[in-house]
Amino acid sequence: MSALNIGARALNANLAALQVIGNNIANVNTPGYSRQNVIQQSSGYQQMGNGYFGMGVEIATVERSHNQYLTREAQKAGSVASADALRYARLQQLESAFPTGSAGLGTALNDMLNAWTDVSSSPGNLTARVVVIAKGEELATRLRNTASQIDSLQHTTKQQVAGAVDRINGLAQDLAKVNARITESQGNGHTPNDLLDQRDKILGDINKYVQTTSVPAADGSVSVFIGGSQPLVLGTRANALAVGQDSTDSSRVALSFVQGGVSTAVPDASLGGGELAGLMRFMNEDLVDVQNLLGRMALATATTVNNQHKLGVDLQGNPGQNFFNPPAAAVGLPRPGNTGSAEISASVADPTALVASDYELRFEAGGMSVVRLSDGTATPVTSLPAVVDGLNFNLDNGAGAPGDRILVRPYAAAARDLQVAIGSPDKLAAASPVMVTPGTGNSGGLSVESLYASSASPNLTDPVTITFLADGSFTATGLGPGNPPPDNAGPPPSYNFKPGQSITLNGWSLTMRGSPGAGDTFSIGAAPAGAISQNAGNSAGMLGLRDLPTYGGVPLSDGYVSLFSDIGTRVQGAKFAADFSANVANTAETARANVAGVNLDEEAARLLQYQQAYQASAKFLQIAQSTFDSLLQTVGR
Repeated sequence: MSALNIGARALNANLAALQVIGNNIANVNTPGYSRQNVIQQSSGYQQMGNGYFGMGVEIATVERSHNQYLTREAQKAGSVASADALRYARLQQLESAFPTGSAGLGTALNDMLNAWTDVSSSPGNLTARVVVIAKGEELATRLRNTASQIDSLQHTTKQQVAGAVDRINGLAQDLAKVNARITESQGNGHTPNDLLDQRDKILGDINKYVQTTSVPAADGSVSVFIGGSQPLVLGTRANALAVGQDSTDSSRVALSFVQGGVSTAVPDASLGGGELAGLMRFMNEDLVDVQNLLGRMALATATTVNNQHKLGVDLQGNPGQNFFNPPAAAVGLPRPGNTGSAEISASVADPTALVASDYELRFEAGGMSVVRLSDGTATPVTSLPAVVDGLNFNLDNGAGAPGDRILVRPYAAAARDLQVAIGSPDKLAAASPVMVTPGTGNSGGLSVESLYASSASPNLTDPVTITFLADGSFTATGLGPGNPPPDNAGPPPSYNFKPGQSITLNGWSLTMRGSPGAGDTFSIGAAPAGAISQNAGNSAGMLGLRDLPTYGGVPLSDGYVSLFSDIGTRVQGAKFAADFSANVANTAETARANVAGVNLDEEAARLLQYQQAYQASAKFLQIAQSTFDSLLQTVGR
């Protein structure tokens, strides 16, 4: 009977091996499946009078090919790759909102400024004035449309965040259920391979959305932590993530972890990798930064143009009004938990000093500080109002208490709300309130290129006479206070002159070209009211804005270049990160698959091996049966 038993055991063992190989082949394309192997062992022995005889083979267990380290590395690398890939895709969508060429914001801005050229040539031409207003409307429309596209991206990203959180919570529930089944199955002494594969597949799916840390338990279950130490899954119990509005800024979303009815804030930086981390970084960093850059462009342009336009005179002889509707002051957003009652706002004080950033006003025991959130720079202030980075921070009402914090977003709505204020061409302030008259005895070597008001000085229209000296410098009489001191002590004290370089005194800017003669004089004073239709002085001032250093030394006309280059840099950086992390993830997954994946060539070889073993076992069983039958026939005679 022992030979029959050995043959039967061998037949069963090799048949089981063939079944496992067939299962491997069938699941070659099943995601998350790990190759399985039958582990065979000797069935022991029996002692006979003439020695020890083996009792054949038996199946010890069926194990899966699995390397915990390689699996974890593949999950982690895939999590980082998912974050980088999604952020890159969203940044590409953001980049499409900022076209170049004729459809770009830069073209619209320069078209508006260049349109003043025709007004400068013919200040009484109403058609040229209408073109200026139309170009202003086009710029405002493009800024509003771009801001609208950013708002749309923000909205869809919020929806994606909510969808990702729902998916994470659903996978956490699935993992808790699988943990329970694994714990129940561990008691029989064998590992539930398919359940373990299912568990690792769920873990991989969770890491696609958020990076996790896994801690295995003795009962076969695994606990999963996110955000550093928040237990998403503890054995057979699943907790949840939640999405809500930021407690200070309702335009942003914030993540929280919910356990036992208690919510704990989850900082964006603690997410690590996964699509959720990529979405939160895009929404709370990239979109905010680009929105600030766009808002700064809109705010600086509107304020600069308005300031210059108000220095001119319209066709009716009235002082110029705002060309654009002035952007409203940004209202501060108090942090929950503030004990003071301070109400803060911020408006533009110097459009050439603006920095694209959000700010936080912090009340401290010894005073206050304004913190630029883009880089953490803190500026101490003793009282309000105070000017920081070209912004005037005002205390509108109440008082702050030590520890209070107030968020100020001065650029969030600037582009979204921009509108042209001028509706009639005769309201365009193209004329200058001052005029220059050359002396009748001048040698004729100097010509006036432009004269316009450059600042709202109370001495703007005071009579001033410029007289050139033999060395090419000039003296000025009739100047008010606040002007720069003469370059040369004299006597007489004089200013240096350079052709084509503006002379800025008493709030006006005068540019002349040529070579002055000794004794040449130029008189600057109030422009006569009857010459308004022929006066285009402020048009020259508007054209001069093109070269005004506005964005950290970059001219106003090139403001879009700095904005677009920032976006391009983000996209290129995100592309590099996405390509690099994808390569790392592919390498990690290949290493895992080399251990756990099904190789059809290898399985085919093993199939032949066990097929031959099965056939040999069957032949042995046949021989043993035939021998036993012959023995019975012989004995039975």
